[in-house]
Amino acid sequence: MKFKRTERIGAIVKILSDNPNKVFTLSYFTEKFNAAKSTVSEDILVVKNVFEKLDLGKVITIAGAAGGVKYIPKISAKDNEVFLNKLCEQIDDQSRILSGGFLYLIDLIYSPEISSKIGKIFASYIDYSEADYVVTIETKGIPMALMTAKAMNLPLLIIRKDTKASEGSSLNITYVSGSKNIVQTMTLPRKALKEGSKVILIDDFMRGGGTLKGMQDLMNEFNAQVIGKGVLISTTAPNEKLVKDYVSLIDLNEIDELNGIIKVEPNKNFIID
Repeated sequence: MKFKRTERIGAIVKILSDNPNKVFTLSYFTEKFNAAKSTVSEDILVVKNVFEKLDLGKVITIAGAAGGVKYIPKISAKDNEVFLNKLCEQIDDQSRILSGGFLYLIDLIYSPEISSKIGKIFASYIDYSEADYVVTIETKGIPMALMTAKAMNLPLLIIRKDTKASEGSSLNITYVSGSKNIVQTMTLPRKALKEGSKVILIDDFMRGGGTLKGMQDLMNEFNAQVIGKGVLISTTAPNEKLVKDYVSLIDLNEIDELNGIIKVEPNKNFIID
């Protein structure tokens, strides 16, 4: 079956955007479209130019026998500003304030549209070129960690708070939660992570950094190297966190439970080119 150029280009856009960071050979497209390599190359060039003009990410061509083409998600600073400002407006609702100074965020983080955008932003600002896994903990942040793993084309590992017999022997550590200030346990099956792996840590909320520090310590027990850390919301107090070199998208300045006040704003590092 022969395809028109518009049909081929539409299909290429769909295939690449659905499979970020996955290399597709030219042969894959020539067989799929029953077209010559020169024809497919011209189609890919059109897609590449359009993506760059509209800041939709990058289409990279790889030379050589094992080469091909892949799509790298990247969000522009302007798009980040629009998205994060809108997200802050949704968070800035006094009905979200829970007892103990917490915020109800499940409806936002569990939105495929929002969590997908968050994942692409993390993929835009965290260098994952050498990473083997995205790692998160068993919290409400799992959807955005999964979307981050999809954008980076990496497997996702979920640290649990309780050992599961069905997962075999596990490695456990205790840590002090920064939000609850109590000692808790986190665990990961020994078979889940290969020794010497490089990982990206993702968490939804950080106050003092206790949970992220615990995740980092657990990775050390596996002799794994943490090469990036991403957090959706980080409180501005305390100023000194237990972890450093993390990417935080939103700053939470204040939660006044008594007066129903929330002060939240995008991290300016991600809305300025």
